[in-house]
Amino acid sequence: MARTSFLRSSAAMSVSSVALLAGLSVIGPVREASAQQAAGGGDISLEAVNVQAPDWQVLTEGKDTYTSAITSTGVGSPTSWKQIPQSISTVTSQRIQDQGFTQLEEAMSRTTGMVILQNDLGRSSIFSRGYEVDQMLVNGLPAPLSSIYGTQPDLAIFDRLDVLKGPAGLYYGGTGAGGNSGPSGVVNGILKPAVADYFLNAELTGGSWDYGRAQLDAGGKLNAAGTVRGRIVAAYQDADSFVDYNENKVWLGYGTLAFDITENTTLSLYAWHQERDMLPFNGLPAVNLGGGVGQLLNVPRNTFIGATWNTFNNATTDYVAELEHKFDNGGEAKASVRYSDRSVNYRYAYGGSAVSMAPATLGNLSMQYTAAQYTETSLSGDAHVTTPFEAFGQTHEVTGGFAFSTVDTNLLAPTSTTLPGTYNIFAFNPASVPVPTTIYNRQSLTDPTQWGAYGQAKIKPLQPLTLLLGGRFAWYDNTSNVTTVNTANGAVTTTSAPVNYDGEFVPYAGLVLDLTKEVSAYISYTDTFTPQTELDANGDALQPRQGYQYEGGLKGSFFDGALNASAAMFLIRDTNRALATANPNVYVAAGETQVSGYELEISGKLAPGWEVYAGYTYTETEYLTATAAQITTGFSTFTPRNNFNLWTKYEFQDPRLQGLHIAGGVKHLSSFYTKSGGVTLTAPEYTTVDAQVGYKFNKHLQATFTATNIFDEDYYTRVGSTALFNFYGEPRAYWLKVSATY
Repeated sequence: MARTSFLRSSAAMSVSSVALLAGLSVIGPVREASAQQAAGGGDISLEAVNVQAPDWQVLTEGKDTYTSAITSTGVGSPTSWKQIPQSISTVTSQRIQDQGFTQLEEAMSRTTGMVILQNDLGRSSIFSRGYEVDQMLVNGLPAPLSSIYGTQPDLAIFDRLDVLKGPAGLYYGGTGAGGNSGPSGVVNGILKPAVADYFLNAELTGGSWDYGRAQLDAGGKLNAAGTVRGRIVAAYQDADSFVDYNENKVWLGYGTLAFDITENTTLSLYAWHQERDMLPFNGLPAVNLGGGVGQLLNVPRNTFIGATWNTFNNATTDYVAELEHKFDNGGEAKASVRYSDRSVNYRYAYGGSAVSMAPATLGNLSMQYTAAQYTETSLSGDAHVTTPFEAFGQTHEVTGGFAFSTVDTNLLAPTSTTLPGTYNIFAFNPASVPVPTTIYNRQSLTDPTQWGAYGQAKIKPLQPLTLLLGGRFAWYDNTSNVTTVNTANGAVTTTSAPVNYDGEFVPYAGLVLDLTKEVSAYISYTDTFTPQTELDANGDALQPRQGYQYEGGLKGSFFDGALNASAAMFLIRDTNRALATANPNVYVAAGETQVSGYELEISGKLAPGWEVYAGYTYTETEYLTATAAQITTGFSTFTPRNNFNLWTKYEFQDPRLQGLHIAGGVKHLSSFYTKSGGVTLTAPEYTTVDAQVGYKFNKHLQATFTATNIFDEDYYTRVGSTALFNFYGEPRAYWLKVSATY
């Protein structure tokens, strides 16, 4: 459940009713001048941040909205959300603040159709439509996203998050999984831009389990003309957990500069550094009842299984440079590059067996540990040109571009991770777990590189009809090297597996039909082609993952873009997905899987002062062809069939209650399960409810108080195996946030 760090003042700024309904970016100080305020009512108005930056239509800061008529997803210029023939959800700046999202998985857990396999904050796995999201884009540029290495970013640097569900091979290449984005989809974070108007925002949040967070955001023009602008962001978060011993600290520094080279040309530079320090917890074990049936433990939610020496530290540094030129005809030329540097060092103990229920050994279990030293550097870039043209009395658009990405990884790990002794769940002492002698005798190196040339045409044969045709030619090169040293005799074994693909074509086609001014219907088809770095028992790289998706649906934009609604049906097929075996660094290719279902979403303003975000997804996952063992294990069984999220906020319009708002949310998941080692563990369905009250004292100061899981629902948010990865959901908690803006 999201730590409730709410309502950054700069994004609580009111704008004119016309600007809100039109979904326009606010440039310059704008104050509310509606008839309600003329009568003495309406919202308290704060001066808006002057965001003079490229693609300002995409930015959501200062718009006081839960939706956006424009999306950052796709190629070329910012595009109407209705004109993308796939499901897209947006987490706006206002919703990030209102729901208190500070880490990526918190925002994704409250996004339509997304499933989170819970772990320590910053280390959770993110799934979309049954498949893991293994890379994240920042301003359209990819870098790997890893749960085990904890590379999820703090959200203080982002204006918004756009989530495209399903394959996105046309739009994005990347090497997160050794190829394009695969069947899951992409998350694209839009960085906070440099701004011209001077501002200073400060936030302090405190809450349950000694949670504390401080955040500072400041910026303004650096010359009199405002053609050079800057912004800095700093955040520090220190939190314990409802689980004993579990701790999590993160700090972040961010800076950006923007230079208007000409009236239509802007150079933007971004840099940020983040560090995370935690005492990790890998979940609880469970009970094997026999006959393939497991049972989750009914122990206190604060129960910790691990060691006091558990450690996890990582550091990430990123740089982004963008050069963008806007043509007078509405087209653009843009070149951008991103460099990422990550380092991770961890060693921690966790449950190594099921908990015994035999009378003589009641509560006993064994322990294991994991350790690694990992470094990763990645470089990605994109250059494209988009231009409209006239033909047959209609305006069309064509985009052509080139993209590349490369990742170099170096992993050092031990081959043995056993811990001696027997432990008891009912009298567990983390201090009694011995510190192991860790020998890093296995090294894995990968260097996947991908180039892609892509093109897309948006053709309007008739006024209400848009045809999208495109594709990407991809070139891929990688060598995986695994070296193991036998600690007994010093023998060295090295396995090398080169992988090369030339000119693989990934097609895409979509059709959008405007049924009315407000409603459009769409259908789309896209292929997936994802080379893999994982090795089989012979030391050869697995064959690439391949598949496709069909999707069709309706999208509606109402009240001049203030309210969006969508409905979609989808079907995905995928083959050759790498599955880990019991042998370290040995994988097998899965058979053909299928994910199908539908989703519904509504976001935006229902009435003056009333914002809503609600989404429901029905998903079925299954193996179509696979080995008997794989079919028995099941595919993505942790994806619930029913996934519902709701958050709504109402700002009182009555002058007597001016400045007061109330908000609340509901999250519901139907039951889900996992099969591991022939044992099935099932988590029952659950529903949690949150509530919030906030007050704006004046244009500078505001406060919010939030209670999460107000009915103290006792539930498991994740199940894994009888040894580990079983996590309780967060109990009832309270959060108070105070923010000031100048």
